[in-house]
Parts: sequence; structure tokens; C-alpha cells
Amino acid sequence: MATKTKAPVSIEDKLRSLYDLQLIDSKIDQIRDMRGELPLEVEDLEAELETLEEKLDKIKADIAAQENEISNKKNEIKEAQASIKRYEEQQNNVRNNREFEALAKEIEYQQLEIQLCEKRIKEYQAKIANKNEVLELSQEKYNERKEDLEHKKSELENILAETQKEEDELLSKSKEYETNIEDRLLNAYKRIRKNMKNGLAVVPVIRGASGGSFFLIPPQKELEIKARKKVIFSEHCGRILVDEDLANEEEEKMQQLFNKIIKI
Repeated sequence: MATKTKAPVSIEDKLRSLYDLQLIDSKIDQIRDMRGELPLEVEDLEAELETLEEKLDKIKADIAAQENEISNKKNEIKEAQASIKRYEEQQNNVRNNREFEALAKEIEYQQLEIQLCEKRIKEYQAKIANKNEVLELSQEKYNERKEDLEHKKSELENILAETQKEEDELLSKSKEYETNIEDRLLNAYKRIRKNMKNGLAVVPVIRGASGGSFFLIPPQKELEIKARKKVIFSEHCGRILVDEDLANEEEEKMQQLFNKIIKI
């Protein structure tokens, strides 16, 4: 049994398939644009919250360390007071002035230690007061950012819920239409689309200018585009050019597909 050979695809059909794919991919872009900067804003807020959490933990750890130092100094004061009491009791049983003076010096030393500990305690308390102010402000900022994040996440989830199904269907259609385009042209289309800020790789020539870049097309070149005998690329922007009539016909045809998928 003879194998059936595939009928050659005309240049016009290739151009129509390319423009159809462009229309589908542009519709996907529109859906994604609806989300705007929300995904990035959510990521930024999550990163900021993580940084704020680390800051809060550090402040709390610093406060705990200062409180621990105060506790240590209070214990040192108690020990010094106990030593003073012991030295004063020993003074009552000394045999000469030299022993009395030696104990007096020890008492004076312990009193100085108590004064130094009390000074350090005040310093630690001042640091704690300052840290608590910073902690309160940081906590307020954290709570505000957390509320912002919850709001942004909710907003993004709502948009995703409304558009994800439509996007998935269009992505499926995009893959389906890609199979109608030969690899060489498909790779060129994807490369051009990737390099264009607006994602337009195939554009119509309208009133003598290419869509997307608006560079004027020489009349002879425009006639070649309308003839649909070869794939023509713009000399200025590198996009694939199609004539306005072909574009209008494909847009009308594809709109019927979009009406089935996209909720108008």
C-alpha cells in the first residue's frame, strides 16, 4: 500500500498559522498582565517579612541578654553585701588596728563593686528601654506588612481563580497550534517574541507601517507582503510581517475561539 505524502503547506497557510499563534500567545499575555505586579509584590513582601522576623528575633535575643546581665549583676550585689556583712562581723573580733583596716579596705572594695554593679544595671536597663522602643516599632511594621501580604495574596488568589482555567486552555491551544508550524519558523517566532518587550513577533502592516514598531514599509515590500508568496521579516525590528486583510480575517476567526474560552 502506497504511503500518502503530506500536501505541501502554502506560504499563506504558514503565515496564517503564525498569526493565529501570535493572537493566542498575546491573549495569554493579556491574562498575565491582569495580575500585574502582584506576584512580585507578594514575593517582595514575603522577603521583607522574613527580614523583619530575623530583626525581631535579634532584638528579643539582645533584650534577653541584657536582662541576663542584670540578673548576674544583682547576684554579684548580693554576694558583695554578704561579704560586707561577713567582714563587719570579723571586725568585731580583730586583735589590732592593722587587721581592722585590712577588713575596712575589703568592705570599701565590696561597696565599690556594688556601686559599679548598680551603674551597669542602669546602663543595661537603658539599653533594654531603647531596645523595647525599637521592638515596638519593628513589631508594628511587621504587623502592617503582614496585613499587606495577606491582602495581596488574597487579591492574587482571586485573580488566579478567575483566570487560571482560561490561561490553561489557551496554553493548550498554543501548543496545539505550534504543531502546525515547521520548526524553522517556530524557532524564529519564539526567538523574536522573546526579544520583544510586548511579545509581538508577527505583526500586520497597517497604513504602510508595521505594527509594533510603526516603521514605514517601502511600497514594493508592502506589495510582496500582500502577495503572501514568502515569509518577510521587518528590516527594522526583525518581526514577521503579514498584510492587514490576512490579519483581520484571522482575528475574526480567532475571536470565535476566544469567546468560547475567555469570559467576556
